[in-house]
Amino acid sequence: MARKVFVSYKYGDTCVKPLNDNFFISTKARDYVTELQKLLGDNNEIYKGENDNEDLSEFKDSTIESRLRNKIFDSSITIVIVSKGMKSWFYDEKDQWMPWEISYSLRELSKNGRRSRPNGLLMLVLPDENGDYDYYMRENTCPHCNCITFNTDFLFGILRRNVFNSKNIEESDCNNHSYNPVYIGDHSYITSVKWEDFISTPTYYLDRCAELREKIEHFNISKSIHAD
Repeated sequence: MARKVFVSYKYGDTCVKPLNDNFFISTKARDYVTELQKLLGDNNEIYKGENDNEDLSEFKDSTIESRLRNKIFDSSITIVIVSKGMKSWFYDEKDQWMPWEISYSLRELSKNGRRSRPNGLLMLVLPDENGDYDYYMRENTCPHCNCITFNTDFLFGILRRNVFNSKNIEESDCNNHSYNPVYIGDHSYITSVKWEDFISTPTYYLDRCAELREKIEHFNISKSIHAD
């Protein structure tokens, strides 16, 4: 099924594993987006957020909206490229493009008398310079239930507030986690997948994202870049 996909990412982040295992050529998050285009481009239309070097601190909200509306309006899925250096820690999140792109992806948008629904969102997690995902995802953290632990503190606030946000969240019956609960089922509106898993079966993950979009009313959705 052909879809229109918006991709949000940190253009110049080099804290990623070199593509093709070539450690002598610098790889950026943008290079992974190019690979994503090759993977999905024949059957999907790809729209990219590419405003990496602009300073948003002087922008009005209306200016940001006009920049993003046309890019996001016709899309139904937003892929958020999670990379180790995606956040600029010295700038407020409101002065970075990615939180705004995520925010507008979760809103109903109007254009020429038409109204669009919120997108389905997927976090596509890139390996860091060493090929690891531990900066955000750690697998098999329990020997009994083989669960995944997510370092949600690493994320932008608007991403963090849209994981584990099911209105009827379910916990596993595994009793080996004294420090954190283990959630099962459709616990998050925005799910996470490692790059290597996604590229093996991309249609599966896009379909799952679309399914959650149809059940958006089952989640407590945070649409603002500020805490709701």
